[in-house]
Amino acid sequence: MKWIRERDALIAQTLAFVQSVTGKKDDFRQPDTAAAPPVLAAEIVSVRALTVAFEQAQADPPPVVVPPQPLPAPSPRIGSDFRSEMQARIANFRRHQERFEREREEYCASTLTKLRAAIRDPSIRPEVDR
Repeated sequence: MKWIRERDALIAQTLAFVQSVTGKKDDFRQPDTAAAPPVLAAEIVSVRALTVAFEQAQADPPPVVVPPQPLPAPSPRIGSDFRSEMQARIANFRRHQERFEREREEYCASTLTKLRAAIRDPSIRPEVDR
């Protein structure tokens, strides 16, 4: 399979880059594509938290408790900026279309009103040349 060779080449290239950056040379051999696929393993490093207790002398005044400052709101992600911009543009487009529709309806109503008035009042009608 072609993707397996590409993957193995990428792993070899990445390892060579890491070795060039760190200056270490590890024994690395090209994996055989006919052999069993290599198993990638990650070393798990455990993190242990240490707590240090400070002893205070009785003569020291009690510490002043300062309430924690609220964290600033995280800046919106680019994806959410895009989403909010698109929502604003869509809302603006809808308002624009509603305004056009309202203006068309008003124009149609005023034109029909003028037409009906002209039909009722014969003096407003223009003369027809025959």
